[in-house]
Amino acid sequence: MDDASQASPQPESCRAAPATGFDRAPPARPSLESDRFDHPLPAQSVHFAVPPMRTLTLRVKAPAAVRVHGAIVWITRARSPYDHWLRPGDTLRLERNERIWLSTEAATPARVTITTAWQPPFAKLRRWGERVAVRVAKLALRSSQEA
Repeated sequence: MDDASQASPQPESCRAAPATGFDRAPPARPSLESDRFDHPLPAQSVHFAVPPMRTLTLRVKAPAAVRVHGAIVWITRARSPYDHWLRPGDTLRLERNERIWLSTEAATPARVTITTAWQPPFAKLRRWGERVAVRVAKLALRSSQEA
């Protein structure tokens, strides 16, 4: 530094406070709507190929993400006026019970991966049993209060 810059003090608003790392809060991560689609681990993935000049249809039973590998895939969603052209590496988020049609015009098959959160075996049966148990408990409580 030269003598001139040392002699003229900087205004208070221009001085930077020393940052130690402990006196700063971490930057806030903005909440995105797409965060609700991100699948926690463990996740299950299904890999398959879309043959050239053929159309496949499928319905996803849980929120899922479709990722394309190898060739451009044309995806049409049920009840949507828009078509989606996904390049290799692109991802499309799907809602529960959504039906899609996949096709490719490439000369080679396109590889597609559908990823969703892993559901333990008999999870639906377990939740149904829990709901029935809650209803029975409420009925028993109501009948004991009436008596």
